[in-house]
Amino acid sequence: MNKTALLLGWLVVILPACSIPRLTTRVPDAPLPAVYPGQSTDTIGQTARVNWRDYFDDPNLTGLIDTALANNKEVNILLQRIAMARNEILSRQGEYQPFVGAGAGADVDKVGRYTRNGAVEEGLDIAEGKAFPEFLTNLQLGLFASWELDVWHKLRNAQEVASREYLASMEGRNFLITNLVAEIAHSYYELVTLDNQLDNLEQNIAIQQDALNVVNLLQQAGRVTSLAVKRFQAEVEKNQSRIFDVRQQIAEIENRVNFLTGRTPQPVARQSDRFLDWVAPTIRTGLPSQLLANRPDIRQAELELSAANLDIQVARAEFLPSFGLNAG
Repeated sequence: MNKTALLLGWLVVILPACSIPRLTTRVPDAPLPAVYPGQSTDTIGQTARVNWRDYFDDPNLTGLIDTALANNKEVNILLQRIAMARNEILSRQGEYQPFVGAGAGADVDKVGRYTRNGAVEEGLDIAEGKAFPEFLTNLQLGLFASWELDVWHKLRNAQEVASREYLASMEGRNFLITNLVAEIAHSYYELVTLDNQLDNLEQNIAIQQDALNVVNLLQQAGRVTSLAVKRFQAEVEKNQSRIFDVRQQIAEIENRVNFLTGRTPQPVARQSDRFLDWVAPTIRTGLPSQLLANRPDIRQAELELSAANLDIQVARAEFLPSFGLNAG
């Protein structure tokens, strides 16, 4: 009776610990608008899937982007993480296969002659006419194997988790490359804009300097006062100070471009004279749902979410008993 009560007590304590947690509920998605506000029908025909090589026709800009994709430190770090995720898939696939191993060992046993075991062995013959050896050697060599049966799909789900995490890391790479291309293009055209602004300032200074010379001559002739001369001189000096500010901005942006491209500090080659002639091609915006489907950060989040849901199933399977085959 006491044994039965003790067994029932242990079952009451142990069984709740083996219970499986409940699945989390999913919050409904927020509704999306059918079209963008003020969108015309000619922009719905196709989604905004334009390759940056087709969009940018400036060879200097495309060269900078190619250099950044090859040398950018963040991209290279992410590529190593992708390689780790790929190897994780191979590791999960290996858990499906039987594990086979081999073992070998050797030892030597020698007992004291004047001990009880030594006295017994001294009086024994290992074979007729052959005394018991003083040193006993023991050699071991064997094979063993084990194979876990994936009854609850724990191994299969773990492999799927690794696969989706790998795909999520690939989408993260696409997102990083998209931001890198956009930032380099923005910095490049900002440099071109500053070059044109610097050229305009130099032209304005030349015009104002000529005007200042004329006013000086008029002052010498007594036609104007010194106030007019100082006014024109102030305009010249103001634009000269703006030139130093623009050159400082150019140096900062060039350093940023060199950092993004993984290069040492150096001038950035660009075609500033074509800036006013460049016309940006029209991009079809598509629908809001298509834009969400094209964003790599959203695809990455969806893959990470699905991997997390499968990871919950793997954790739930850990509460269940496992079955395996062992031999050896």
